[in-house]
Amino acid sequence: MQTGIIQQSLSGFYDILSDHQIFRTRARGNFRKRGIKPVVGDRVEFEDGYLLKVLPRDNQLIRPMVANVDVAVVVTAMKEPGFSTNLLDRQLIALESQQIVPVIYFTKTDLLSDQEAQEFQSVIKGYQEIGYATFFSRPPFEQALLDNLMTALDGKIVTMMGQTGAGKSTLLNHLAPDLNLATGEISNALQRGKHTTRKVSLLQVQGALIADTPGFSSYEDFPMTVQELPDYFPEMRRISGDCRFRGCLHLKEPGCAVKKAVEDGIIMCSRYENYQQFHELIMNQKPKY
Repeated sequence: MQTGIIQQSLSGFYDILSDHQIFRTRARGNFRKRGIKPVVGDRVEFEDGYLLKVLPRDNQLIRPMVANVDVAVVVTAMKEPGFSTNLLDRQLIALESQQIVPVIYFTKTDLLSDQEAQEFQSVIKGYQEIGYATFFSRPPFEQALLDNLMTALDGKIVTMMGQTGAGKSTLLNHLAPDLNLATGEISNALQRGKHTTRKVSLLQVQGALIADTPGFSSYEDFPMTVQELPDYFPEMRRISGDCRFRGCLHLKEPGCAVKKAVEDGIIMCSRYENYQQFHELIMNQKPKY
């Protein structure tokens, strides 16, 4: 029996990476009956062309569907499609909830005017002060920036995630030009990208395994409770112990340290406004069975 990592899934087949080789397998017949659905990144046991067992997962993302991720590169366009703190924060809390380290890479920075780029520095600084690694340059793919990114990803299982058209495949092509991945254009009507990656697959890029993943045009799932939500905002989590009431949700409660930090400019207003919106969305979310 051998062990490996699912590199990609295609029409009922699972390609497994083991000892620097790819083995094509099918899942055991009882997987479906037991509700087991292997995903890219799963650590598995296999032999003789059959996937026998999915080992326990450290984490799992739903969008993109990938498991056992160490680092996620949140590819974030400045324009075409336009930058949204709301969408960025939705992705960040999804990663925080799975204890995956986020890295934010800003693309299409060459479309910004000098004034826009200068004004955006305060946003970058805000995310850096939270503790997030950010990668920003004009133009967006300077070699020094790419080298620094690969240093952060070395030896890790990584996923690219981001809105359709944000530039995930373009970034991967700069990291590994021999991949020659397809890239798409933006639909002018909706300011949404055309899907150029249609499946999740792990690619060997220098010292990392990186999942190139399909993009998305919306991000609506909040698989968490309102009580859990504040824990996924690190800047709130750090000071929530200073709130007057235990279990403070940082909304209308008196003596809230988080609201005071927003008023004092310590916590970004955009982050707090997004938190309020996410709280309301979770409250109104229909339960899934």
